[in-house]
Amino acid sequence: MNPYYDIAIIGGGIQGVAVAQAAAAQGYSVLLLEKTALAAGTSSRSSKLVHGGLRYLESGHFGLVAESLRERADLLRLAPSLVKLQPFHIPVYRHTTRSPWMLRLGLSLYALLARFGTGSGFYSVARRQWDTLDGLSTDGLQHVFRYWDAQTDDQALTQAIMRSAQSLGTMLICPAEFTQAVIADDQCDIEFRQNGQTHACSASVLINAAGPWVEQVAERVSPRLAPFPVELVQGTHLVLDGELKQGCYYLESPQDQRAIFALPWKHHILLGTTETIYRGAPDSIAPLAIEERYLLDCFQHYFPRHSVSVLSRFAGLRVLPAESGAIFRRSREIHLQGDRSLNPRVIGIYGGKLTTSRATAQKVMRLIKPSLPARIAKADVSQLSLELQ
Repeated sequence: MNPYYDIAIIGGGIQGVAVAQAAAAQGYSVLLLEKTALAAGTSSRSSKLVHGGLRYLESGHFGLVAESLRERADLLRLAPSLVKLQPFHIPVYRHTTRSPWMLRLGLSLYALLARFGTGSGFYSVARRQWDTLDGLSTDGLQHVFRYWDAQTDDQALTQAIMRSAQSLGTMLICPAEFTQAVIADDQCDIEFRQNGQTHACSASVLINAAGPWVEQVAERVSPRLAPFPVELVQGTHLVLDGELKQGCYYLESPQDQRAIFALPWKHHILLGTTETIYRGAPDSIAPLAIEERYLLDCFQHYFPRHSVSVLSRFAGLRVLPAESGAIFRRSREIHLQGDRSLNPRVIGIYGGKLTTSRATAQKVMRLIKPSLPARIAKADVSQLSLELQ
C-alpha cells in the first residue's frame, strides 16, 4: 500500500514551506516534494525585504499593505535573528515625481496601516545631515524622509520555516521531482522520482506551490485545472562592491520613475529590481545586460561618487496576472486556484510575496479544511519561533 498523507505539497519555496508549517501545526500529516533545494528559485532571489510595500499604496492595494505590515510585525517578533528593522531613506529632488507632501501622506498612511506599531514612525532628515548619507547626491536635493522596514535573508528564512514544519512532523523529500497526479473524488494519487526511481503516495489534498513552475506542475495533474492567466516577470539584482552604512535607499528611477532599492547586504550593496516580461523556461532565467545597465544608471545617478564594481548578479521570477498596462501597477495579491469550489482536492498558489507567505498559508488551510480529516492541533504558528541555524 502506498504511503498516505493528509496534504502533499509541491515546491520548497517560501509559499510551500509556509503551508507545510501551518498544516503540520494543525495536526495534519504533510509531505513536501522539492526538486532541487529549498528556496532554490525565487525565494532566494528576492530583494531580501520583509515590508509592507509602500509603493503598493499608489495602486490602491491597501488591504495587501495592511496584511503585509501585520506579517512584518509577527516576523520581527518570531524571527529576531532573521528579520531586522532597517532605516530607509527616500530622497526628493527637483524633478522627483512624488512630492514631499505626497510622500508624507503615504508614509502617514503606512504608519496608520501598521497601527503605529514598532517601526511605523518616520521623519525628515535634517539638511545638515545629508552629507552623511553614504555619498547620496545633494545636487537638487530638496527633502529626505527616513522610515523603517525590515530586511531578511530570504533563503535562511525559508529554511527556518521548513525546520519548524519538520519539527511538527512534516516529511521533506529533496531532491524529488513530481511527475504526475490523478485526482479522484476522495484522494490524490501522486507519483514522483527520487534517485532515478519512481515512487507513489496518496494524499487528501495536493498543493501546487511551485512558484514560476506552477503551470508546469499543473499540466501534470489529471484532470487538468482551468488555467489561470499569468505572466512571468523577471526581476534582476546586482551585488556591488562597497557599503551603505546609513541604511537603505528607496530611489526613483530617472528613466521610468519605478522604485529601485539600494540596500546594505553582507558588507556589500544590493541593487534591484527590474520588471521584464519573461517567456522562456524558468530554469533558464539569467540577468540581461540591458537590466544591468538600467540598474547601474540609476545607482550612479544618485551616488555619483561611488565607484561601481559588480561582484555578482542574479534574477528571479514573479508570477503576476496577465493584464494590460504597466507591470508596476499589477496586483500583487495571491490567487488560489482550486479544482472545485467545495471540498477541493487540488490548490494552485499563483503569485504571492515573501512577506505574506504565512498569511497565504492560513488562507490555503481555510480553503482545504473541508477536504481533510479531523485532526488535533499541535501548535499555534503565531507563537512558533523561527531562528537562524
